[in-house]
Amino acid sequence: MSNQVTPSALAATLGLRLKRARLNRDFTQDELAQKAGLARKTVAGAERGKVQLENFVAILLALGLSDQLDLFLPEQTVSPRALAKLQGKQRQRASGKGRRSRAGGATW
Repeated sequence: MSNQVTPSALAATLGLRLKRARLNRDFTQDELAQKAGLARKTVAGAERGKVQLENFVAILLALGLSDQLDLFLPEQTVSPRALAKLQGKQRQRASGKGRRSRAGGATW
């Protein structure tokens, strides 16, 4: 896929891939919809690239393709530098070391 792809074109391509996966498994839209717990209209929309993320995932699960999600969008790790930046400066309590106890009597 090119770097100049529009979101709608990419969504349409994913929709066609969903349709091919459905047909390769010999499911009708109705059968897939029932298996995914969705309306047939939702499956038809997904095959045109018009689908909400949660429904997209439901269709992948119904098709047995949920393992493809890790290839689609691998888990991202956070570098130590970015993690420190995200956490910001955390306030720390004074350790209390070096303080004289009041019982010892402080001299003023």
